[in-house]
Amino acid sequence: HADRKSLREISAEVRDMAGRARERRLKPEEYTGATFSISNLGMYDITHFTAIINPPEAGILAVGSITEQPVVAGGQVTVRRRMHATMSCDHRVIDGATGAEFLRTLKTLLENPLALVW
Repeated sequence: HADRKSLREISAEVRDMAGRARERRLKPEEYTGATFSISNLGMYDITHFTAIINPPEAGILAVGSITEQPVVAGGQVTVRRRMHATMSCDHRVIDGATGAEFLRTLKTLLENPLALVW
């Protein structure tokens, strides 16, 4: 029910659950039955991977590490921080175009984090 919670509430719950997960104190009902999950291997210096959907979920987002990359900006080559994210979806539930729209929205929010609090 993240859609009904404030950013502050979500942040507090994530911190709590992450701490309990590290201590192996999460109950199965706290990490099963979701519709969507995130797999982050960035902390292991993995830049890009494809995550496998955990049934009965409809999708999973694979997040890699942030690296500095040469990019062209304003006609000049410069170094910028880049991150790869790949989404796997069950196409019986999520259409590819809907998944692409989700990734575009995620990109916009990551590039403009203040939009989360407006």
